[in-house]
Amino acid sequence: MRNSFKVEGMTCQGCVASVKERLSSINGVEAVEVDLQKGEAEIEMDVPISISVFKSALPEKYSIQEKQESFADSHASLNEEVSEKKTKLRQLRPLILIFAYLFAASFLLNYKDWDTNEAMLDFMGLFYIVFSFFKLLDLKGFPESFRMYDPLAKAVPFYGWIYPFLELVLGLLFLLRFQIAFALITTIVILGITTYGVVKTLLDKKSIRCACLGTALQLPMTEATFIENSIMLVMAFSMLAEVF
Repeated sequence: MRNSFKVEGMTCQGCVASVKERLSSINGVEAVEVDLQKGEAEIEMDVPISISVFKSALPEKYSIQEKQESFADSHASLNEEVSEKKTKLRQLRPLILIFAYLFAASFLLNYKDWDTNEAMLDFMGLFYIVFSFFKLLDLKGFPESFRMYDPLAKAVPFYGWIYPFLELVLGLLFLLRFQIAFALITTIVILGITTYGVVKTLLDKKSIRCACLGTALQLPMTEATFIENSIMLVMAFSMLAEVF
């Protein structure tokens, strides 16, 4: 069953991530979607859960109450849910466009004297630079969203704060062709951890936001996120084999 609730007290994406995490941790809750603009939460449950349970799970700064919907509202909500599934590709359009630009830039930088390894290094460097930029746009909100699916960020919150800067440094190392082996090994480690979290989230069928482009762009966690990380991991392993 899926119910709608009004949530008051949210002021930023960090609040959204916090509310979502706390509600998702309740036994019997299958999925949670939180809308900051509407001040609402859509909660999917296995069994009926008392509103008092939701209230006790949230800090005092937030209040939650069940949203009363008419039949027309319920029908409209169902249509919106179906429409959302159909437009998932449209939601992922920013990610697809960014990858297209990165591939094009890497090709143009190397097409005169083509070298696949050089092109991959440029792609990986540009990837990190661009993705760190979007994360730094909301450095306060990113860690909360990132720890929703990254195991290391969940265990060590400080990791979520330094992750955008780590991506920036790795991007510069690749573009400057400096300490390539270190950058490749670090890429395999951090993206391997994140990919594990992504796969677990997808297998658990949890509905959460992907923080790969920070919180500025609202991207759903889908198979595209797994593919994005896999591309970087394949390149990193391939380049590491060349180095050694």
